[in-house]
Amino acid sequence: MDRLRQRHRQVFSGFTKSEVERMEKLLKESGEETKDIAFCKKLTRSFNSSKGRAGKPALKWTEVQNWFENPQVLPSKEDSVDGSNKSIPETLPLDKPDESNPTSEGEKESNSSKLEFEAKSSKDGAWYDVDEFKDCRSNSISGQMEALVRFIGFGSDEDEWVNVKESVRERSLGLEHSECHTLKVGDLVLCFQERKDLAKYYDAHIIDIKRRLHDIRGCRCTFAIRYNHNNVEEKIGLSRLCRILKPQANITEEVHS
Repeated sequence: MDRLRQRHRQVFSGFTKSEVERMEKLLKESGEETKDIAFCKKLTRSFNSSKGRAGKPALKWTEVQNWFENPQVLPSKEDSVDGSNKSIPETLPLDKPDESNPTSEGEKESNSSKLEFEAKSSKDGAWYDVDEFKDCRSNSISGQMEALVRFIGFGSDEDEWVNVKESVRERSLGLEHSECHTLKVGDLVLCFQERKDLAKYYDAHIIDIKRRLHDIRGCRCTFAIRYNHNNVEEKIGLSRLCRILKPQANITEEVHS
C-alpha cells in the first residue's frame, strides 16, 4: 500500500462553509438571541459533535459568539478540494435535534442524504466520512478489493487506499433517546471520543450499562465502553454513541461507479 504522510493534528483556522451558512441563517432568524451564552454553547456542541469536524480541533463557544457579534468571517480553506471552490457536503449531527436545538429538520434531511459511507484510516484507526471514491484496485497479495477514498474535510494529499471489506461501511447513525434499550453489553458501537482540542470517532464495545429513568432531557443511562484501538475504558452518555450498520453489497457497486 502506498505510503502517505501522517494525518497531523490540525490547528483551528476557522469555521467550515456549512457552519458559516448555518450561523448566517440563525442570525437572520433569531437575531439577538444568537449572542446568548446558552444559545452559543448549544450550537457549539452541535458543531463539535458533527462528523464533518471529526479529526479537526473542536470549536469553543466563545468563537461562535464572536462570529455572531462580528459576522464577517470567511470559510476556511478546508471547505475546498485541491484549492478550488468546491464545497464539502454538510455533516449530520450525532443526535436527532429536539425543538430547542437550532438545527432545522429540513437541514438534517438534506445533510443525511449527502453522506453515505465512512472509512477507517490506517493512520490513526479512526473513522471518517467518505466524500468520494477516487479509484479501486485488487490487492496483488490478498486479492481483496481496495478503494482510494477522499475523506470529507481533507485534501487530495490525504487520500488513502483502504480495504473495502474491512475498512468501508455505510455511515453509522446516531441513536435516539428511545433506542437506548436496544443496546446491550457486548455490542460494537462507533463512539465519539472528545479530548481537549480534538475529536474523532473510534469503534468500541459496550462493557457495562447503568440504566436510569429517562426525563425531559431524554436518556440518562450511562454506558461503559472500551475502545478497540487502545483498550481505554470510559463512561459516556447515549449522545456519543452511533449504531454501526452492517456492510452492504452496494458498497462494491459504489466503489466501481
